[in-house]
Amino acid sequence: MMLRDPRRLLRVSVAPAAALAVAVLSSLSRCSLLEPEDCVISALSPYFGTKTRYEDVNPGLLLDPEAPRRDPELLEETCTPVQLVALIRHGTRYPTAKQIRKLRQLHGLLQARGPGDDKTCAAGSHDLRAALAAWPLGYAEWMDGQLVEKGWQDMRQLALRLASLFPALFSFENYCRLQLITSSKHRCVDSGAAFLQGLWQHYHPGLPPPDIADMECGTPRINDKLMRFFDHCEKLLTEVERNATALYHVEAFKTGPEMQNIVKKVAATLQVPVSNLSADLIQVAFFTCSFDLAIKGVKSPWCDVFDIDDAKVSASFLPSHPSVWSCRDTSSTAFSHGLLQRQGAPNSLQL
Repeated sequence: MMLRDPRRLLRVSVAPAAALAVAVLSSLSRCSLLEPEDCVISALSPYFGTKTRYEDVNPGLLLDPEAPRRDPELLEETCTPVQLVALIRHGTRYPTAKQIRKLRQLHGLLQARGPGDDKTCAAGSHDLRAALAAWPLGYAEWMDGQLVEKGWQDMRQLALRLASLFPALFSFENYCRLQLITSSKHRCVDSGAAFLQGLWQHYHPGLPPPDIADMECGTPRINDKLMRFFDHCEKLLTEVERNATALYHVEAFKTGPEMQNIVKKVAATLQVPVSNLSADLIQVAFFTCSFDLAIKGVKSPWCDVFDIDDAKVSASFLPSHPSVWSCRDTSSTAFSHGLLQRQGAPNSLQL
């Protein structure tokens, strides 16, 4: 996003708390700020990548999610911010329908075991398998990556923090000059709407926000060519989608010894046949821990399936999207360039 004061030439760029480009803080450091009973943590959190909940990135959100926190050296008396550019990730969301189907498949494997099967289980494995089988699935396909209520709150609170941190840029006089750009994904469009709701709260405290279409700055503008650049990446189209061997290294990793060791280990823990598991199912089990932490604020039994060594291997599987493997040297650069080019457009804010 971008705010600009045409009277000044000085530029200040910041990465907002909602962006996961920030280094993930350790669970121990986060807990040291809180009362013991308030700590819901998992040692796996530093390995969730983009599925990391924002509270683990910015511990201050747990203390006061609307209070701005700044580096003491960021805004000196002689430095006046005149432009703000922020690439903001969407708020907390549900798993996708594809992830939910895989989770249901895993859940079915656990519930399919009969009582007699438990005789062969080690005590610890039996207890964990039973806990997982009894744990409510909690997700349905209709949710399909939609923004959860907490996700709406994430974005409203981010808007309030930014408005408090940069009051001159987010003055009411500048409000009509704001423009949000988003992809067409519903979770991104809704995140833009929630951000505008947060600004409305800032400008009109105590008043319920109107429909987004009735706000002064208008609805977020959809631009998939920019925000979903990989869908238009010529390198992806020619070298991946039309090339059957393009993702060889991804598949090699999924069937390689490191991942297969985890598959065997998880199969033993869950007491299910190794042949019923795959790297994809392992990944969704790993992410279910993060989804339950972020959406429900609970540490589910899925967090106990993996240890730190497992998490490190699973984290290596995260950048498996074709846009990362095949477009990282071209389109991601063009994407950044495209955003920077739009800094020249006056009176705009990009999300």
